[in-house]
Amino acid sequence: MGRALKYTRRAFLGLAAIGAGGLAVGYYYYRRPYPNPLPATAADGEAVFNPYVKISAAGAITLIAPRAEMGQGVQTTLAALVAEELDVSLDQVAVEHGPASSAYYNAAMLAEGGPFPVFDDSFMAEMARGAMGVVSKFLGLQVTGGSSAMVDGFEKMRVAGAAARHVLVQAAAEKWGVAAAGLTTADGVITNPATGATLGYGDVAAAAAALDPPSSPDLRPREAWKLLGKPQSRVEIREKVTGGRIFAIDVSLPDMLYGTVKMSPRFGAGPVSVDTAAALAIPGVVDIVELDTATGKGFGIVAENTWAAFKGAEALDVEWGEAPYPADSATIRKVLDAALDAEPSFEMGSVGDVEAAFADAPAEEVIEATYDAPYLAHATMEPMTAAARFNAGKLEIWTGTQAPGIVQMACASLLGIESEDVTVTTTHLGGGFGRRSEVDFTLYAAAIAARTNGRPVKVTWTREEDIRHDAYRPIARGRFCARVTPGTGLTALDMKIASPSPIKSVLGRTFPDLSPASDDKSVLDGAFNQPVTIANSRYQAAVADLSIPTGFWRSVGNSFNGFFHECFLDEAAEKAGQDPLDFRLSLMGDDRFRPAREALKAVADMAGWGTPRAAGRGIGIAHVLSFGTWVAQVVEVEIVDDTVRIDKVWCAADPGLVLDPEIFEAQMVSGIVYGLSQAIGQEITFEDGMVVEENFPDFPLMTLAQCPKIEVALLENSPRMGGAGEPGTPPAAPALANAIHAATGKRIRRLPLSHEIAFV
Repeated sequence: MGRALKYTRRAFLGLAAIGAGGLAVGYYYYRRPYPNPLPATAADGEAVFNPYVKISAAGAITLIAPRAEMGQGVQTTLAALVAEELDVSLDQVAVEHGPASSAYYNAAMLAEGGPFPVFDDSFMAEMARGAMGVVSKFLGLQVTGGSSAMVDGFEKMRVAGAAARHVLVQAAAEKWGVAAAGLTTADGVITNPATGATLGYGDVAAAAAALDPPSSPDLRPREAWKLLGKPQSRVEIREKVTGGRIFAIDVSLPDMLYGTVKMSPRFGAGPVSVDTAAALAIPGVVDIVELDTATGKGFGIVAENTWAAFKGAEALDVEWGEAPYPADSATIRKVLDAALDAEPSFEMGSVGDVEAAFADAPAEEVIEATYDAPYLAHATMEPMTAAARFNAGKLEIWTGTQAPGIVQMACASLLGIESEDVTVTTTHLGGGFGRRSEVDFTLYAAAIAARTNGRPVKVTWTREEDIRHDAYRPIARGRFCARVTPGTGLTALDMKIASPSPIKSVLGRTFPDLSPASDDKSVLDGAFNQPVTIANSRYQAAVADLSIPTGFWRSVGNSFNGFFHECFLDEAAEKAGQDPLDFRLSLMGDDRFRPAREALKAVADMAGWGTPRAAGRGIGIAHVLSFGTWVAQVVEVEIVDDTVRIDKVWCAADPGLVLDPEIFEAQMVSGIVYGLSQAIGQEITFEDGMVVEENFPDFPLMTLAQCPKIEVALLENSPRMGGAGEPGTPPAAPALANAIHAATGKRIRRLPLSHEIAFV
């Protein structure tokens, strides 16, 4: 306990110092908003109200969604936040991604970055969240990640819509010479009930934009919502179903060249020798560009079409240097073992005295286990793609990115120009899952564009290049020990997780001059911060130094720790001779854990928990709290000839507030499928320092034939709003593994589960 308290104090003091530093810089500068980027790009006659609202004289309304649309429906709900207060329907507006600007910084993403669970509302926890709010303002990072878009936008975007509506009504009142209080709005029209006169928003837009908006306009109460809380049609759905050119891979520019990359298959190594003759002999290939950046070394192949670029990459004869890390997966796992054998790097959330609790434990009360999870690729449907044009010292980039501001800074640094001279146009993303928060694919496009004499170039990776050059979900290994006392239950739990630090890896290649400010809690996410009370518990991290790039994979550390934690709880329940559901509920008596209890009860009712299953069938349960959303899942499987068929998944999710039930449910389903895919067959392995897997046959996604029926219930018991994009993923793998155990008696502790059992 002493070590945990020391960490907590250190973290608190560090965060408090950051907050104090913000005050030292000046409260005025902290409160002052970033400049609005829209006036610089507004069309003639288009009135700009704030960073989120533009209205033309003809009444065309454009809403800015500052987060990347990668299939999760974020732009629809963000637009609905503004439209709700602006009093217009979504079919009356156009929605655009905002330009790269700190005006769109994400404050919520860092709020839970401290060592405190989301249910911790103590003084220290709230101080830490406040301090991280100060940090986020000064960093000004426009990033889509951490399932934070709705939490971040919920108030600020409604305020933007309400402020715009306020000045529109005020401008109409001045035009009519009446009091604004008596006017009404609906569907973009202002009405004077006393006279029946009407004005469209466009009629008064220019005059309204010149007025000072209120800083704290009144917002509609929930009971008056017209859009929020109800399903909305996706704003991008027409373009998707009609094949609209909305992705980076669709970009087409006049006089455009095409390219691809061939990067070192051994991370951190470079070329020893290269022969370009065969590649340059491919018809259509026009140049080979050497690439040397903080994210990788290799070559860009420039051609008159993409196919020629791909064939040129195949023909390029390169000898690569040796890898600076163990050459194969077996040796890599030995690094994790060594980390587990060494002193822990840090610990979080520990309580009681674990050493004393185990000191007098008889052998029959102790269970031990080791769990493993592999590296994983993001495997987005659209491979990494970016188009770039560098001319007269200015760079333009068209790409699907989760971090346009970081792209702007990184590319400017690479080319030796100012960030203001880099324009980033963010397209829709053909999948992201954290992969497109990286800057490698944009850096390579920028470097290649610097060699094309002002001609734009679209750089598209092959699928093989994409999977073999990812920023992977970290490999992880955990050692666990529990004491289960008869009549008392789980009295002690000791968890030690070995994994590389994704934060250290991301900073090293994105901001090489920065070091992590504190311990990387993502190594323990999904373990130390779960809603269970155990008298003696310890959660230790053993950070393994491996230079293989790791990054933010959907739900990050929760994805493997959720598997570890929830499967080991099942083992403890079995040791105690208790039902897995009852066992979990017995650990959740704290009033703060009510959302977890209710989610578990709801999903158990949905699945008919306790109802005997036929021979060869089994159900498993899991609950993981991540990104502010409490998610419980039950999986049912059928075993036929030692082969698993996943029959159905039930899910109960509680984000506190559901802004669009259909989109939220879709994200739960998406997260479940993503989690099951990695559970049944996905892993990234190494031989000779290189990634073995190259394409979907080697890294299979769950097929439609394999996909189970999925039923989702949404609850609203949590006092805080949570996210949607990631929380559906962590419970899927443990619920599946627990179901397999229930059906077969086989306890599988290694992902993917296909190492020990076959799937249909």
